[in-house]
Amino acid sequence: MSKWPMVRLERLVIPIERPAIPIPGISYRQIGVKLWGEGAYQREAIDGGATKYKKLSRVEADDVIVNKIWARNGSVALVPTSLAGSYVSSEFPTFHPTREKLEPRWVHWITKTKFFWDQCNDKSRGTSGKNRIRPERFLEIEIPLPRPAEQQRIVERIEALAAKIEEAQLSRGEIIKEADRVVSIIAGKTLGTIIEPATELEKWLDSSRDGIQTGPFGAQLNSQEFQDSGVPVLTIRNVQYGGLDVSGAKHVSEDKARQLTRYAVQEGDMLFARMGTVGRCCIVPREADGWLINYHIIRVALNRSRVEPKFIHWTIRCSENVKAYLEENIRGATREGVNSKIVSSLPCRVPSLSKQRCIVAYLDNLQTKVGGLKQLQTESAAQLDTLLPSILDKAFKGRL
Repeated sequence: MSKWPMVRLERLVIPIERPAIPIPGISYRQIGVKLWGEGAYQREAIDGGATKYKKLSRVEADDVIVNKIWARNGSVALVPTSLAGSYVSSEFPTFHPTREKLEPRWVHWITKTKFFWDQCNDKSRGTSGKNRIRPERFLEIEIPLPRPAEQQRIVERIEALAAKIEEAQLSRGEIIKEADRVVSIIAGKTLGTIIEPATELEKWLDSSRDGIQTGPFGAQLNSQEFQDSGVPVLTIRNVQYGGLDVSGAKHVSEDKARQLTRYAVQEGDMLFARMGTVGRCCIVPREADGWLINYHIIRVALNRSRVEPKFIHWTIRCSENVKAYLEENIRGATREGVNSKIVSSLPCRVPSLSKQRCIVAYLDNLQTKVGGLKQLQTESAAQLDTLLPSILDKAFKGRL
């Protein structure tokens, strides 16, 4: 419960409209409002002849704009100076704070609170999931209201604390990036000590399984054949340097999977994303044995009696030889990616199997330690995410 009086917005803001009739050939900057208090953002500009609305409204700095449909989900925001002069449709009623009573930044931070969202939800009515809030109902919302000088003091305090939280979040992200960078440097230096001459990857393939296999063409497997369950089909988004991301995998029926047996993967196979980040690859884990790949993936079956798959994976991730080769062979391509020829010719310095395994054990252990650091950083991120709501709760109860 706030120690200050709760006052309706109708006493603190005024509805405002700066109408503009859309003119074909003239471009209008549009502004949108993110959910859950995430603020306003710049949308794509629209030609005056392309909008279905007969009238737009210009917004200015410190206006409060309300998304009629999604206000119940926190889609209310204060317009920042950078977005002044943008336009909204009639779906975004606009209000302007009465400065003698209300500090605009006070409203800005209130729109980020659960108690404000709850009121927006209570004031919204409608059917078919479209619970719109009418402007007059929005004005019935109550907010805590200290004197303007006190509003200013508290806002400055909130913003100082919010800045520290943001700094901590950025620092956390930099720590993770630096840890990954250090792993890559150490792996590169370790691989650089290998004295064996570079050989093409095709020398280390399992010839009994066609070595390198591109996924089925669209005619063999199209999106209409995907279903919610059955045999998983891996797509390009599942292939990540950190390992196979099995979330969101597609599926096909058992009958379809039998038709595509040649495209099944085995534990220890290497998968390459044909497009996107050049050289992005991963090793197939045990749980994905027998799954299928689609056209955007290249499967590499390695001769495991001669080469350790994880060693080749580390080589492709961190070897300077591979990096230089990919840069040379991808340069000038209209769309970055790899094909079977590029993959088969990747230069690899491969020592004895025992030494490969020693290098893999060392680098995997290093990666595990970094993984532990990332987990700690993820936990700290979750704690940081709870700080601002807690600060706002105390601020608007008069305890800050």
